[in-house]
Amino acid sequence: MLVRSVYLLDSPEMTSDPFSDILRLTKAEALLTGGFTAGGAWAIRFPARAKIKFSAVVKGSCWVRLDGEPEPAQLHAGDVNLLAEQRGFVLASDLGLPPVDALTLFSGAGKSTAVLGDGGAFAYLGGHVELDPSCGRLLMDVLPPWIHIKSDSPQAKIFRWLMDQLVEEGAAALPGRQLVSAQLTQLLFVQILREHLHDAAESSAGWLKALGDPRIAPALVLMHSDPARAWTLDELSKASAMSRTSFALRFKTVTGVAPVTYLTEWRMRLAEHALREENTSVSELGRTLGYASESAFSNAFKRVTGSSPTAFKRSGPSSDRPLAAR
Repeated sequence: MLVRSVYLLDSPEMTSDPFSDILRLTKAEALLTGGFTAGGAWAIRFPARAKIKFSAVVKGSCWVRLDGEPEPAQLHAGDVNLLAEQRGFVLASDLGLPPVDALTLFSGAGKSTAVLGDGGAFAYLGGHVELDPSCGRLLMDVLPPWIHIKSDSPQAKIFRWLMDQLVEEGAAALPGRQLVSAQLTQLLFVQILREHLHDAAESSAGWLKALGDPRIAPALVLMHSDPARAWTLDELSKASAMSRTSFALRFKTVTGVAPVTYLTEWRMRLAEHALREENTSVSELGRTLGYASESAFSNAFKRVTGSSPTAFKRSGPSSDRPLAAR
């Protein structure tokens, strides 16, 4: 459940975990949509979709070729993947085979699984992530195009357990299996992102990279714990055990913006959600987010989002709205 964003400013549920804050704000919900088993020679082409896609190889191995990539990659049992860019791809036992169109393979009312050949050598699960149309790009924009976590990763046992549980829930007719499967799928998605944080040093600047930086993360925790506070560079650098100059330089290098800019943009993300979801006046919202007057808040909101709070509220959700926050 997404808790009210204004209430969250004073809630222990959003006081020390920026990662959870952003997942809640973007309403990131992972949905397991199906899978297939295969045996013998096979190949499937999946079309590009404007959603984050994730997958897991439960059994066997195969090749994957992403559109636009010069070289294919091999996937093995226990591997999990996340595709954040709108690209088609081919999965195959042999990439020299002409692929079957996935839309044809899974066509039919309610059809979410398929069997190729005898189905005994390979098993695959796949799904996508639903995001809030207004705030979703806050997550989309910081993810790399392709995340491939191999079966020998430090968290391999967790991924293996989640896969096994998802297969068992799908096969058993137990009460509550839909809810259990949904929770397991969400946990699989979060674990993929957690594992990626270990490699975030190689990603582009943004909040996700900052969470993977142990020297910057304490400052993010402070800003997310109390976004209405006028945090100073002294306070943030002290929390990060760095000098003001070193902290300011590192923060901008890692996140792409200065600390005060990050704080302002995070406030505006909270404001966007409140204006969409809650019956809160502009003046009350401004005070809650630390602004001394309605005009000060409105000016900051327009500077970041390009529209006034009132116009934003009237315009309705838009997946194309630019997000300044990284």
